Amino acid sequence: MKDLFDNMKDSMDRFFGTEPFRLVRKEDPITSHEAAQGVDTTKLEQIVYEAIKGFPNGCISDEVLQALPEHRYSSITPRYRALLDKGFIEITGTKDGRSGKKQRLMKAI
Repeated sequence: MKDLFDNMKDSMDRFFGTEPFRLVRKEDPITSHEAAQGVDTTKLEQIVYEAIKGFPNGCISDEVLQALPEHRYSSITPRYRALLDKGFIEITGTKDGRSGKKQRLMKAI
């Protein structure tokens, strides 16, 4: 049974995660390229996806950030695009954020 769950986790890991070269531009300094190698995008994408999934009617970035106070803004917000591009979430509209400006309403698919 443990093998089944290990295989399921391996399968999910294949769906989440972004290659480090996609996180930087070619002309970025070497320090940016080195930093990109150290980002565990698989884990971060899973965490952000689970947070969004926790809002059945959808949520805005402010709500995701509030649900994940132990993570930095700069670690969370870039994951939205990856999840959207991979079809894990969809944009269903907009909603006013804390600042009074509109934010995209994201919903897990």
